[in-house]
Amino acid sequence: MPVCGCTMLCVLSLLPLLNTVLGFQLCPSLCLCYESSDLVDCRSRDLVRVPPSVPHGTWLLDLSGNKLTEVRTRSFVGLWSLKILLMSNNSIQTLQPQALSSLRFLERLDLSFNRLRWLPQGFSQSLPSLQELRLDHNLLQHLDSTSLGDFENLRKLDLGYNHIRAIDVRAFSSLYRLSLLNLEANRLNVLKDGLLSRQRRLEVLLLSHNNISLIENEALAPLRSLTLLGLKGNRLEHIRFKTVLKLQTTTHLQLSSNHWTCDCELQRVFGKIRRVQHLHVDDYKDIICHAPAQQAGSFLESLDSQLCITETASVLVITITVVLAVIGTLVKGEHNWKTNKQTVSDTESER
Repeated sequence: MPVCGCTMLCVLSLLPLLNTVLGFQLCPSLCLCYESSDLVDCRSRDLVRVPPSVPHGTWLLDLSGNKLTEVRTRSFVGLWSLKILLMSNNSIQTLQPQALSSLRFLERLDLSFNRLRWLPQGFSQSLPSLQELRLDHNLLQHLDSTSLGDFENLRKLDLGYNHIRAIDVRAFSSLYRLSLLNLEANRLNVLKDGLLSRQRRLEVLLLSHNNISLIENEALAPLRSLTLLGLKGNRLEHIRFKTVLKLQTTTHLQLSSNHWTCDCELQRVFGKIRRVQHLHVDDYKDIICHAPAQQAGSFLESLDSQLCITETASVLVITITVVLAVIGTLVKGEHNWKTNKQTVSDTESER
């Protein structure tokens, strides 16, 4: 064999080792690498695992639209420069422990449109720099206090369109920099006191299309920066004015498509809310009565002054009825007393 051929074989055989030692790697064969901007595009390549030869200097890796079912431990080892990791629209069911442990400087992670049922314990410990996390359109059912516990720099958290029924009251306790929290289209029943106790910087809270029938008295009190509260499509029948009054900044409320019981109390609450300068019910004209039967399907706005008038009239009728009944009883009693007295007198006269 010629010397040059032998030399070429030696160089090729040593190339992977040289790449590792020198801190760089060749572009994965099925991906596109943009050297000038350190972007690696592996979208929709039918990949079933994370490619092993991503250049170490990469700051954006796009793996969306593939066939990943799990993310294995050490899948991203050596990618210290990675800032953005996109893995949406796969079939990921499992994140193995330490799967993301190398990504200490990651700022944005997109795991939307996968099949995750839970987050591994200590999930947040590997990602201290994360600022935006998308977990929407998965199969998550429960959030405990450990999964999100170390996301102290997180600004945006999207958990919409999962199956979340329960959230530990301390699940968000470390997320004090959070500005957006999306919990739309889950299965929550109650917004509990203390759940958002550390979210003083929260600006957008989206809770539409759950099963929420109760907002506890102090649930909204810590939200001193809230500008939008989405509660459309839940099961609210009434809402307490004092609960909403806890919001201290200019806040837009979305409250249509609930199970509102249109009575005088509800009219008074909405009347008070609309008179508060910093509270705005954006969809007041779309609020439809669910009960009682005679008001079902009517717009609350069209009944605006009728509910309390009707209730007042009903109370007045009841009051008059009671008064008349009492008067009738007194008159009858007096008549009976006089009759008895006359009978006694007649008896004495006969004697």
